Amino acid sequence: MHSPFLQEIRAEGKAEGEAKGKAEALLAVLAARGLAATEAQAAAVLACRDLARLDAWLRVVASVTSVDQLLAAPAAA
Repeated sequence: MHSPFLQEIRAEGKAEGEAKGKAEALLAVLAARGLAATEAQAAAVLACRDLARLDAWLRVVASVTSVDQLLAAPAAA
């Protein structure tokens, strides 16, 4: 059995990886739709570690008309 500290570190690492994957998926969908993110917009997406916000963005990424519209979407969309 692992210590609570080690379990917490592993959980944090898993959440980081999940957030990174979702952020990369968002950028891939935007690019596939011809919606190029600026360097600053891409950095903002990649820096986001709020899984609720990333999930909200994933729900609307197929219907937005700009990256600005995506980034302005509420977290509870």
